[in-house]
Amino acid sequence: MAQPGPTQRGEVPDGSSAPDVIVHASDVHKRFGSVEVLKGVSLVVRRGEVVVLIGASGSGKTTLLRCINHFERIDQGRIFVNGRLIGYRSDARGRLVEERASAIARQRAEIGFVFQHFNLYPNKSALENVTLGPRKVRKMPRLQAEELGRRLLQRVGLESKVDVHPAQLSGGQKQRVAIARALAMQPKLILFDEPTSALDPEMIGEVLAVMRDLAKEGMTMVVVSHEMGFAREVADRVVMIDDGVVVEEGSPAQIFDRPAHERTRSFLAKLL
Repeated sequence: MAQPGPTQRGEVPDGSSAPDVIVHASDVHKRFGSVEVLKGVSLVVRRGEVVVLIGASGSGKTTLLRCINHFERIDQGRIFVNGRLIGYRSDARGRLVEERASAIARQRAEIGFVFQHFNLYPNKSALENVTLGPRKVRKMPRLQAEELGRRLLQRVGLESKVDVHPAQLSGGQKQRVAIARALAMQPKLILFDEPTSALDPEMIGEVLAVMRDLAKEGMTMVVVSHEMGFAREVADRVVMIDDGVVVEEGSPAQIFDRPAHERTRSFLAKLL
């Protein structure tokens, strides 16, 4: 793997180590075999921001999200979350090496991830799915974790589904359990990977409503989505990614009403 090349102590370069910077990705490259999926992506996300990534399927949006959480190793560049380099450390010679699995797990505990296809444990109830992380990773006592889990399930409108297993839940309910699970780790950042794309149309609204509430409460969120109405209403910033690069970014009004790049105009013309 090529050296991503951050500073030895993990500072964010170019003066971006401000306390309000939650994510700083710099010149991120990612290849799968001979295919370069990310070709030098840079992104800064500040505390309390909702950033929506848009673009055609295969443009690199989900790969970028997975690199932020170190589900995917990067081939070049650097990614910091809360000022700390994600997934790597410097060895005695100052060379980058991948962090130990235990250290990566601790880093991921600060980052919630909501998957497109829920990724719930089918043999566990909604409450058990929500409380597993706090109990196993945070070492939270069972009764405290269950109290937290019940409160979060109530927060997403599922207080009556505490003991229900995923097979008995609708797609929208499963995704709301997944959001409660992410919140249970008390993350500073939540990444959403097309959270409504696997849902029937009538279930999309209930998930987006929960996400709107999180945005109003100041949760820092990076969202991959084709829901342009949600992006226009909730996003602080919209980032258009095409063929592994950021082609433009700006406020929803700028991107949807006055897109500067022809590729953005072409993409939006098919959706709006």
